[in-house]
Amino acid sequence: MSAIEFSNDEKMLIVHKIKNYFSEKLDQEIGQFDAEFLLDFFSEEIGSYYYNRGLQDARAVLESRLENIDEALYEIEKPTEFAH
Repeated sequence: MSAIEFSNDEKMLIVHKIKNYFSEKLDQEIGQFDAEFLLDFFSEEIGSYYYNRGLQDARAVLESRLENIDEALYEIEKPTEFAH
């Protein structure tokens, strides 16, 4: 799997959210560099867990939809003398 990367705009927004979290929830100031470093750490070390969970969720949705399609195909199947 390739590294999880964000566009510059996404990274700026996420870093801003990290800084706000530290300020509002932890009553601590964190600099731009430290917030970017923290984002990089989470992206490298923890991001794969979130990515994989997203894939699992997507698989579940896809499997559900495919099951519905499969059922719909059986519903329109025409009877024949051939048994499968």
